[in-house]
Amino acid sequence: MNIIKISIVFIALLLSQISWSQSSDDVMPYLQDFKSVSANNTVTITSYEKDGSHYVYAGGFGGIDIFSLDKEGKLTPIGTQELYKQEGPARGMVAGSIKGTDFLFVANKYGNAIETFKILDNGTLEQVSLTMDTDGTHLGIAITLQIVHMQKASYLFIGGLEETPGLSSFKIQPDGKLTHIQSMADDDKIYTDGIIGMYTHKIKGKTFLYTGGFQDNGVSSFRVYENGSFKNINNIGDNTTDRYLTGAYPVTGVNLGENYYVIVGHRHHKYYERNGFIKNTDFVYHGDGVSVFKINRKGALVPHFVLKDDENTKLQGQTRIEIVSATDKEAVLAVGTRDDASIQLIKLDENGRLKPLNYLETGFSIYYGLRSHQIEDVNLLIAGSNRFDLKKVATYKVLPKIDRGEKVLRHIVNLKYKEEASKAQIDEAVTVFENLKNDIPEIEKIEWGVNDSKEGASKGLTHTFTLTFKDDHAREIYLFHEAHIALVNKIGPIIADVLVMDYWTEEW
Repeated sequence: MNIIKISIVFIALLLSQISWSQSSDDVMPYLQDFKSVSANNTVTITSYEKDGSHYVYAGGFGGIDIFSLDKEGKLTPIGTQELYKQEGPARGMVAGSIKGTDFLFVANKYGNAIETFKILDNGTLEQVSLTMDTDGTHLGIAITLQIVHMQKASYLFIGGLEETPGLSSFKIQPDGKLTHIQSMADDDKIYTDGIIGMYTHKIKGKTFLYTGGFQDNGVSSFRVYENGSFKNINNIGDNTTDRYLTGAYPVTGVNLGENYYVIVGHRHHKYYERNGFIKNTDFVYHGDGVSVFKINRKGALVPHFVLKDDENTKLQGQTRIEIVSATDKEAVLAVGTRDDASIQLIKLDENGRLKPLNYLETGFSIYYGLRSHQIEDVNLLIAGSNRFDLKKVATYKVLPKIDRGEKVLRHIVNLKYKEEASKAQIDEAVTVFENLKNDIPEIEKIEWGVNDSKEGASKGLTHTFTLTFKDDHAREIYLFHEAHIALVNKIGPIIADVLVMDYWTEEW
């Protein structure tokens, strides 16, 4: 039984019944739902709308978990898909329609292959193609995929890491199979060693692709032609003045009015051992930041603005940047972080300047597993973690921030133990619950007691635990904390029933 699930229903109901005036300057992610995954963790997430239905694909070591998604952020499990060699992980995933057929393309990182799946009417998957790495391609340790739609055909661009870095283009056939068009090996000029982020802009009839090089600390721009071939335009490396590209990681972009921007985050190499995974160990740590590049008339990248991390932001170890919403004047972006374990919202104005908004400490590190999705006028985020103990996917609504005032949050857990549970097991469960305060300092207070009601309306529930949190961050950290997950796994087998309620109240 999942003890930590039920309180989310109450939260979602409360949020759905409140109406706010929209303001992009004061928005916040609010947890709506979470579900378990069958894979060992969640490495990456994508989503797709098919015939009015919305689906989420969460990939990790071993396979892909498939969920339907509604506008309230509720996830419903509908299936799983095994990966080639039962390994993966599904590091890069992208879905799209090719000649009227919907496909999901998966970069099987350790399988050194690209898997093509047809998306069936109910959102489940059927493998139609497996494209293996060769001496002429760069699919080894495949990580990132980008679909580029041209006038007469569509192409899949693929970036990899470690063994044979470079950029490759494949034509997507109507049946989902891939035909190799061109590969460009990484060299000292371009930044394609460890392409963990890619983005495409279409500007005045021309198509441009932008890549980040994780290992070689820079970004590159490419012109893509109608036949799927491409050529390098310009390349920009890291420095300590007007860009933060040491370990260039997520890459995205947006068009605001007449201006085209590319936004690049980085997971700085300081988070890795200098004598280990990182190839170029001669780097200087100059902080964390999100870099904005403006696109000139030739499609080239031009350094434009940097939002630097400080004590008021959560930008350490950026692994994913998603566009939450955009108008002609501004865009709201969500930055997922591995080291700050947070979702930081930021705003990009039409002049290409970033402004930090609110952040939510999720309680779990995000490792490429963040996806924005819109259903009607509802902006959602789907997130997962690479933590092997968590095995969860969570959804959030991006809403105007709720003014809590001086209120605190009460988290009430009512339990009923199975009849066969021994007194020793129950006593141990109580002790473990009490000890959460030692492992999770975000718990302001915890108390418990055995039911003493004489009204006969307790539904057989016998033990009540009351936890107090001071804000939304504290609850998130508690819900997904390793100690809480361990508690759920430990006492779950002896729990017969559980009722969880959360409410905000004045402190007493």
